Amino acid sequence: MRTALLQSSGRPGSVAENLKVLDEAAGRAAAAGAALLVTPEMFLTGYAIGDGVAALAEPADGDSADAVAETAGRYGIAVAYGYPERDGDTVHNSVQLVSADGTRLAGYRKTHLFGAFEREQFTPGRQPVVQAELNGLTVGLMICYDVEFPENVRAHALAGTDLLLVPTAQMHPFQFVAESLVPVRAFENQMYVAYVNRVGAEGEFEFVGLSVLAGPDGVARARAGRAEELLLADADPALLAASREANPYLRDRRPGLYGDLVRP
Repeated sequence: MRTALLQSSGRPGSVAENLKVLDEAAGRAAAAGAALLVTPEMFLTGYAIGDGVAALAEPADGDSADAVAETAGRYGIAVAYGYPERDGDTVHNSVQLVSADGTRLAGYRKTHLFGAFEREQFTPGRQPVVQAELNGLTVGLMICYDVEFPENVRAHALAGTDLLLVPTAQMHPFQFVAESLVPVRAFENQMYVAYVNRVGAEGEFEFVGLSVLAGPDGVARARAGRAEELLLADADPALLAASREANPYLRDRRPGLYGDLVRP
């Protein structure tokens, strides 16, 4: 499945402008044969916008969700986008996946919040594994810091995730996550991982780009630089099946030895 990674910080603070950026990217991605477009974390609003997070947060079925669904349907491309999700009095750092006909397939709320900024703005999610079927692949959802916890990604592997989508806001000096950790996660869990980052300065942060689609062999199928970019790469089910047959990690696990890992 050809997958497009939109490396961009959009226009922080302007949902309307970010919907335009997403629409334009969806058109280009679809024209290049992509079946799926993935945006960075908090793409619809911007990440470092302070109290603007709560002010711009919307429900999963809000106006922006309708706009993204319309874009997906018009270009015939599935879209996974990051946004602040309002649920009553709480706000979550979320990603939503819509199908190529605009149907909402899945929504995930970030379970591991990073730093004081996120803990002040968001309520953590409680469901670690969220999946949907798309073009014959089991697609899983995760956000940024979540992928740095090996237990999280292993849970997806055990649940059968083929392609893990990770919208992120990866900042300096943690670029080793994109460069090294993400390909290792893909290899040790035998899946594709699409890690899609913001880029450039925003508030007090400098986002490092380096978005990547890593394969189950640990090889980057495509990697972005440090500028805005629409990256295209394929998640190949045949390669995935062959890699899983050859790699014994999941078969050779001994769960009975790991009980101490989940004790407080």
